[in-house]
Amino acid sequence: MSASFSDRSDEIVRAPMTGTAAWSGPELAADDGWKQELTASEVAEIDAAFRGAKARGLDFKAVAKADFPLPILAPKLSALLDQLESGRGVALLSGLPVQNYDDEDLRMLWAGIGAHVGPLLPQSIDGKLMRDVRDEASGKFQAHAPSKAENSLTSTQKAQSNGPLRFHTDRADVLGLLCVRQAGAGGESKVASSLAVRNEILKRRPDLHDLLCQPYWRTRETQDVGGGHKVFAMPVFSFRDGHFSSQYSRTFVEEAQRIDGVPKMTPEMDAALDLLAEVAEEKCHVFRLQPGEMVFYNNHLVYHGRTPFTDDAASRADRLLYRLWFAPKNTRPLPESYRETWGSIDPGAYRGGMMTAGASAAA
Repeated sequence: MSASFSDRSDEIVRAPMTGTAAWSGPELAADDGWKQELTASEVAEIDAAFRGAKARGLDFKAVAKADFPLPILAPKLSALLDQLESGRGVALLSGLPVQNYDDEDLRMLWAGIGAHVGPLLPQSIDGKLMRDVRDEASGKFQAHAPSKAENSLTSTQKAQSNGPLRFHTDRADVLGLLCVRQAGAGGESKVASSLAVRNEILKRRPDLHDLLCQPYWRTRETQDVGGGHKVFAMPVFSFRDGHFSSQYSRTFVEEAQRIDGVPKMTPEMDAALDLLAEVAEEKCHVFRLQPGEMVFYNNHLVYHGRTPFTDDAASRADRLLYRLWFAPKNTRPLPESYRETWGSIDPGAYRGGMMTAGASAAA
C-alpha cells in the first residue's frame, strides 16, 4: 500500500526516563498535589461570568476567554496547566455546583472555564466541540478483555455506551471531562502513566519496547475526513528533544488490520500491545469521578479508560460527562510522525483534533 510519510520511525531512547510524570497507581493515590478545589469566591466568579455570557446571548461553541472573565480563578488554572505538562500529567478540579444548573447551562459553564485552558478542538467532521459521554448504545456494546476486542463499534460508539473502555489516548494535547452525573453503579475512571508503563516494558522486555517505538498502522477516527488517507502509521512510544509522547488506541490498530493492503502485524508486535495493556492495568489509579469534578489528562503522558456502568434512570443516576479537547500554549514539541494527523508538531501550536470537512492537515 502507498504509505504516508508518517510510516517512518522517530528517534528511540533506550534508557529509563524519570520524573514526576512516571508514577504508579498507589503513588498517585497518595499524592493530592494534582487535585484542587474551587473556593466560594471562585464559584461566584464562574457564576457571574456565566450569567453575563448568557445575558449577551452567547453560544457555548463561540465563547472565548474575554467573554468569560475569571481573574480570581486564573492562578489556579495556570497551576493546573503546569501540572499537566510538567507534573503528573493529570489534574482534577472539584467543587463546581452542577446541581444549580440545567444540562444546557452547564455546557456554557464548562466551555467558559475551558476557554482559559486552551482553544477548543473539533471532535468530529462537522466541528463538534463538546461531546456527551453517556450510554447511547442501548446495550449494543460487546464486552472484551482489557487487551483485545473483536467487535464492530467505533471508538466514539464505545465511549457513548455503558461498556468498558480500554486504556487509550485522544488526539488532543489535553482532554477535559466534566462530571454532570454519575451512574447508579460502576463507571470508575482509570488513569495510568504512559511513561511509567514505558519504563516497565523497557525493564521487562526491551525487545518489545523497541517494537513499540516502531510504526503501527492505524485507521483514522470515523469522524475524521482523513485528508484522503484511510490509514496512517506512527509509533506507540515517541521521543523528541528529550520529551516523551505516547499515542495509543488498540481499537484503531485492530481496525487497520482488517483493511486490504495494510501490512500485517507480527506476533511480536501483537505481544507488545498485550504487554502494554497488562502493565497499564498494573500501574493504574482507579477513581470515581464525582458530580462537579473536572478531570484533565495530558494525552502524551497518560492513558485513560473506564469500567462498565449501569444507569438508574428512575433516580436520575444516568452517567453524563461533557468532554472537551484543548490545545494549550504550554505544550511539548512532537515527533515528525505526528504531523499528518496533528497538523503542527511545534510546541504551543493549535494542533490535533479531528480534520473537519474542507480543512487541511496543517494547523
